[in-house]
Amino acid sequence: MAGEIQTTGRMPRQDNRRVQLLDAAARLFCQRGFHATSMRDIAKAVDMLSGSIYYHFNSKQQMLLAVYAEGARRIGELVDAAVGRETDPWTRLEAASAAHLNALSITHRDYAQVMIRTLPQEADGIGTQLRDIRRDYETKFRRLIDALPLPPDVDRHYLRLMLIGALNWSHVWYRPGGDRPEVVAKAFIRSLRQRADNGG
Repeated sequence: MAGEIQTTGRMPRQDNRRVQLLDAAARLFCQRGFHATSMRDIAKAVDMLSGSIYYHFNSKQQMLLAVYAEGARRIGELVDAAVGRETDPWTRLEAASAAHLNALSITHRDYAQVMIRTLPQEADGIGTQLRDIRRDYETKFRRLIDALPLPPDVDRHYLRLMLIGALNWSHVWYRPGGDRPEVVAKAFIRSLRQRADNGG
């Protein structure tokens, strides 16, 4: 019985340390860049001995992969929750765009910025996995755009790339205190819809 109690008490602490490491890695990768951040930097940020970090991650590349995956999971949950409350295709896309912008600029900024700024080709050995994570997340927007009532000559593939590119570029011009993500998303989608309603 004593052994069971000890095991049960230990697991949450291990999980919590992993989350702390991921949050610290996302913050430092965002602030300094992937290549300028060391495993020692990340360990120090959570008051962990440098060698202990390898209990959780065996390399900086594996930590980046975990940050990407966690970022996609967190942002994806926001998008799914926002879309799930809507039925109109245009409103669903607007809600998804607002949730995406909110994550980029406010709620999950560090994770989102790492996913945008750290390109798969910059991470030796895990580029394919990083691309897969991005592609899986962007599938949410592909499905939303596929559901739009668009003229037949509109290329939905390039429309998706254009929208996601515009949303992701917000990290350059967005400033706290400016228009809320919901306002920006509404303006983006209204512009797209006007073009569609006017026949492209």
